[in-house]
Amino acid sequence: MSKLVKIAGTKEVAPGTGKVVDAEGRSLALFNVAGTFHAIDNTCTHQGGPLGEGDLAGEVVTCPWHGAQFNVKTGEVLAPPAPTAMRSFPVKVQGDDVLVELD
Repeated sequence: MSKLVKIAGTKEVAPGTGKVVDAEGRSLALFNVAGTFHAIDNTCTHQGGPLGEGDLAGEVVTCPWHGAQFNVKTGEVLAPPAPTAMRSFPVKVQGDDVLVELD
């Protein structure tokens, strides 16, 4: 059964930026793409780099460790060296709260 968990306030992540957040012990990368929030696992599938600390350009985040790129909406790998996609999570905004759906 899935549940919604508050992970941030809307003002904590400015448009065009990302942030590492904790969702009940799971490290997630939360991104604000032009006012729409997206969440993926924070740990890069290449060597564990913190994606929430990476540079965001549109819908693409670049891992700060080795340059792998992912689509923050889908988790899809866009550039190596990452071998596999990231898991993405449904995000909802309620008032000033950013919530993520966990299973």
